[in-house]
Amino acid sequence: MTEYQPGVCNIGRTEQRKRRNMGLASFTAAVAYLAVFLWLDLPDPYLLGVFAPVFGGFIGILQDHFRFCAGFAAIARYDLAGSGDDAGSVTDADAVRRDRKRAFQIVAYAALAAVVVTAVVYVAVTAI
Repeated sequence: MTEYQPGVCNIGRTEQRKRRNMGLASFTAAVAYLAVFLWLDLPDPYLLGVFAPVFGGFIGILQDHFRFCAGFAAIARYDLAGSGDDAGSVTDADAVRRDRKRAFQIVAYAALAAVVVTAVVYVAVTAI
């Protein structure tokens, strides 16, 4: 996709790659957090701290998948080139509304997935 479409596409390949890489880095941070938790034998409630990097991982991966940046939607912007050359502002009120609705969906999906993963990790690790 090479053009902005409200609620469908507001980033290009370069921006997608940035979000995918951030998502993968966040998931790596979650694994590192879990390793440190286990290595230091921290109290169980500290395990809930894995939520933040898992949430970040899902946000990045979902934004890449949907070709849509939730942050750009919040500020009524799009960037299809990743260099600022094909960036612009969204001025149509209906387009802004559709963009923000999609952004909310992405954040909600990421939060739900992160809650599920955190719960599974918590149960699995505390059962050891």
